[in-house]
Amino acid sequence: MTIQQKKSSGRHGFKTGESIVYPAHGVGTISAIEEQEVAGMKLELFVIDFDKDKMRLKVPVAKAMSIGMRKLSEDDFVERALKIVQGKARVKRTMWSRRAQEYDAKINSGDLIAIAEVVRDLYRADDQPEQSYSERQLYEAALDRMAREVAAVNKVSETEAVRLVETHLAKGPKRGKATDEDDAQEEAA
Repeated sequence: MTIQQKKSSGRHGFKTGESIVYPAHGVGTISAIEEQEVAGMKLELFVIDFDKDKMRLKVPVAKAMSIGMRKLSEDDFVERALKIVQGKARVKRTMWSRRAQEYDAKINSGDLIAIAEVVRDLYRADDQPEQSYSERQLYEAALDRMAREVAAVNKVSETEAVRLVETHLAKGPKRGKATDEDDAQEEAA
């Protein structure tokens, strides 16, 4: 095996110009793979650009997989995520601060299915009660993260991707205020 082959296999199949998902920031593009000397050691780095956030991140090639960097989801996985947003919201009866932490962790996991669950659980139709500021912030963060990946996979604009996700949300069950009677019927079922 030559040195060039060894380098390409050490890059976990990632290449320049490819769109990837970085857990804490969403969809980015590998603009370069460069070598840099850090503390006397040569380090190979992915240079990832996040155009929407006007941000550039350098990730050591050796750490890419352990931090959760991954390729874009396959079409069928995106379809699965869109089906999840159509489902019935599953909101735990715990304190908001605890749920907010869990939602934030799901959003930053980079897992499209987990992000879809947050979108589903925090979605409010126009005829439903108003969301708190923090609920709205988490919902918009999850929707944005999901829409970016859907847009990249389906090769559409982010606006079209948001519309697609919202269309799927609208197909879901009515997410009105559940009464105690409704809860009792669900538990009995």
